[in-house]
Amino acid sequence: MSYSPLANRVRPNDIKNFYGQKHLIGENGPLNKILSNNHLPSLILWGPPGVGKTTLTILICKKLNKNFFKINATESGVQEIRDIVKKSKKNQLFENPILFIDEIHRFNKNQQDTLLDSVEKGLITLIGATTENPSFEITSPLLSRCQVYKLEKLNEYDLKHILNHALKTDIILNKIKIKINEYDNLIKYSNGDARKILNYLELIVKSQNKKSIIINNKTTQETLKNINIEYDKTGDLHYNTISAFIKSIR
Repeated sequence: MSYSPLANRVRPNDIKNFYGQKHLIGENGPLNKILSNNHLPSLILWGPPGVGKTTLTILICKKLNKNFFKINATESGVQEIRDIVKKSKKNQLFENPILFIDEIHRFNKNQQDTLLDSVEKGLITLIGATTENPSFEITSPLLSRCQVYKLEKLNEYDLKHILNHALKTDIILNKIKIKINEYDNLIKYSNGDARKILNYLELIVKSQNKKSIIINNKTTQETLKNINIEYDKTGDLHYNTISAFIKSIR
């Protein structure tokens, strides 16, 4: 039997089990207040990969009991958006659906403009996910119709909870005796990305292929030593890396 990747298998099905982004969904977070009022405006979720943009959208739709369409800007075009809007117009007696567009920054100006009228009239509630600064990649008219929320990289506390939750709940991992004695290298290599740290955990378990596994910094280093450290010369990470380099020289 084949299984989906670990990160997909342990995706939370309740917002209470969502780790990270407390500044948004914590007790006084703006998204938490929005959900409490049962009214969702169109949103742009901006943040690095693996911090929960897609998962958070799915959980929001579930909590609000909203119809949900998902498309990826690298694979979809104007026609698919028009088809979804057409379906929404036919069901105007019901609540407007949520249209989730992953990597929305990859839509050009004309593609983004096709969303304006539908968002303005409330035919759809748009949630766009992007890893790029919306001020540069999303058109001003579309930005003016959306609230922008920035998601942060996950911290050590959240990443540890995600790992331990996976060990307890995953249908494959919970059949193996796995103990994590040291988290440092797993956290370092993941760089605040939940998907990465779960992929690495799964890779370590598969590489050892035992019924009893102890994970420490050494086993992590041996398994992941050829993993490339994330670096994007055109994005914020470029400047973060340069800054770290300058500080190290000082």
